[in-house]
Amino acid sequence: MTSFPTPIIFSVLLLFIFSLSSSISFALSSFQPKALILPVTKDKSTLQYTTVINQRTPLVAASVVFDLGGRDLWVDCEKNYVSTTYKSARCNSAVCSRAGPRDCEQCFSPPRPGCNNNTCHTFPDNTVTGTIITSGEIAVDVVSIQSINGSNPGRVVKIPNLIFVCGSTNLLERLASGTVGMAGMGRHNIGLPSQFATAFSFNRKKFAVCLTSGRGVAFFGDVTYKFLPGIQISDLTTTPLLINPVSTASAYVQGERSSEYFIGVTDIKIADKSVPINKAILKINGATGYGGTKISTVNPYTEMETSIFNAFTSAFVRAATARNISRVSSVAPFGACFSTANVGVTRVGYAVPEIQLVLQSNDVVWRVFGANSMVSVRDDVICLGFVDGGVNARTSVVVGGYQLEDNLIEFDLASNRFGFSSTLLGRRTNCANFNFTSTVPN
Repeated sequence: MTSFPTPIIFSVLLLFIFSLSSSISFALSSFQPKALILPVTKDKSTLQYTTVINQRTPLVAASVVFDLGGRDLWVDCEKNYVSTTYKSARCNSAVCSRAGPRDCEQCFSPPRPGCNNNTCHTFPDNTVTGTIITSGEIAVDVVSIQSINGSNPGRVVKIPNLIFVCGSTNLLERLASGTVGMAGMGRHNIGLPSQFATAFSFNRKKFAVCLTSGRGVAFFGDVTYKFLPGIQISDLTTTPLLINPVSTASAYVQGERSSEYFIGVTDIKIADKSVPINKAILKINGATGYGGTKISTVNPYTEMETSIFNAFTSAFVRAATARNISRVSSVAPFGACFSTANVGVTRVGYAVPEIQLVLQSNDVVWRVFGANSMVSVRDDVICLGFVDGGVNARTSVVVGGYQLEDNLIEFDLASNRFGFSSTLLGRRTNCANFNFTSTVPN
């Protein structure tokens, strides 16, 4: 029997372990997820929706406001932004080009994240307040996010160079406590859905959102929408996504189109009867960008231009009165409130007149039931959860967060289609019923 000297055996063993670890390392680094997920949680104080972006090196769990129509991810770089992988975007670089036409600026302070010479800048937008304070440096840094395989949450993956914008601490005004910026999901080259799709070469450039009063979920890529107790949502009603040719951001470059998501509402009905409104302002004015209907997660309730709101509220009150539902004094910010004395409760919320947003035809209807139309303000008082958006509002109808809750909505950016489920409550599930428990080892 031949024996090998101990040093040779040890060397062979080390080589075997190195080869094995290298192959494992390669397998992990070459893993390409088909889809990603983010938790989306409602802040009870501000009624904003927040998510967590794990960013920087070492990783920091950054809580940010989930902004459906925002054009980019921006975070506060003035306070406690520390990362060994932060890289500012140099003027005329590929990153600057992807971000669009932006300014090239100098910084007259010691270099730090957000302040470097010869870097491109843009204007981070607080869409809650509708204000900007100063320009912000465009940069890249590491971001990690959980993947999903079919309907099963999987391992965490990293994007080494995700583009974002540096904001200032003052820009956090009126954002949910503890947040450090806003996560823009809008139709823009550096919106997060576009960056996620590019980073992992998703077959379909799409994402979906399922909001709730607690913790909901956002999906990116090819996903099987399955919610407890094993209910799969696949039969979405679809309608075209419209492009507003004029930006709706607080600051923008001339000729820049809106990154927000518009749909073509052609009629509004209550209990199958059309509300008498000026339907011309339901269309987007291509020259000014005014009018139309957009979907927003920074507006807590649906806003309507004053003339639409008044006609809509009056029609709803008439339909409610016909059901012996008594109107009571208004409670701000709502215009019409009711006693619950004669109002039943169903699986889809209070038994009140159904609201219908009619889209490209009478067969394509987004139905809004009591769970999404009525807000409980006291034990015995409920209010119609729609608010006055003002005279000559820039956007005629803004579908807000409360009306989106427990509805699965999908944005297919490749085919320019918007899909919606109407309320999941009628299917005996809701948006809080997604199982975030990982079934695949990291």
